Amino acid sequence: MKLWAILAASCFQMSPCLAEVMRLATGELPPYATEARGDQGVALRIVREAFRSQGHDVIYTFMPWGRALEEARAGKWDGTAYWGHKPEHEQSFLLSENVLTEQWVVLHRASLKVDWRKPGDLAPYTFGAIKTYTYTPEFHALFASGKLKVDWSPDDIATLRKLAAGRVDVVLLDRNVACYLIDQHLTAGEAQTIRAHPKLMTENFSTHLMLPKALPQSAARLEAFNKGLAALKASGEYRRLLESTDCAAGLAIPQKPR
Repeated sequence: MKLWAILAASCFQMSPCLAEVMRLATGELPPYATEARGDQGVALRIVREAFRSQGHDVIYTFMPWGRALEEARAGKWDGTAYWGHKPEHEQSFLLSENVLTEQWVVLHRASLKVDWRKPGDLAPYTFGAIKTYTYTPEFHALFASGKLKVDWSPDDIATLRKLAAGRVDVVLLDRNVACYLIDQHLTAGEAQTIRAHPKLMTENFSTHLMLPKALPQSAARLEAFNKGLAALKASGEYRRLLESTDCAAGLAIPQKPR
């Protein structure tokens, strides 16, 4: 048998010799997506491992989130990861099964006693918020109606510094993101001024890989990804990846809504 035939037979019997490379646009949201970690973040590693099990490699390109969304929508990239669910995303993208559920909580100044059951209970406080973020529909509606006072900031670090300085009262943020940013960017004194309410805003804050409908390959790629993600979740590796975060800031571990 000729050499090329032997190699072809080997490739057929084993994994593909030439794995397809997925080029995904992403942004900074440590510890889930970041160039500062060797694995490029917990969520991005989950996406990579799910694709890898199906014979796909992944290369991430970091850029502002808004640019990642627009360029992926136009088909410049094979997709973008990772995003909270919004109905409008489904107009241009195919959304994967849930990559991970974020733990969004109410951060507040330590000097305030904050107790809330529904978003309207937080009306007395001034919110620090980011316009491009995916909050829950209830909070979006209250922000838009003016029933909640909002101070908009360009990014999370600016918002957390406003919270530490007392310029805003509360901030909505994923607990693990808050831990990372406080640990890395705030002083010890600033960190002591911030607490996390233990109540989760929602237990259904799902996040997703999004593949553009503009590319005909997206449907098959999404099917492969979902298959790999299911296998990863069925293994102990998925749970281990979710536990690979620390919180020196000591923010309360969130509880499920009652």
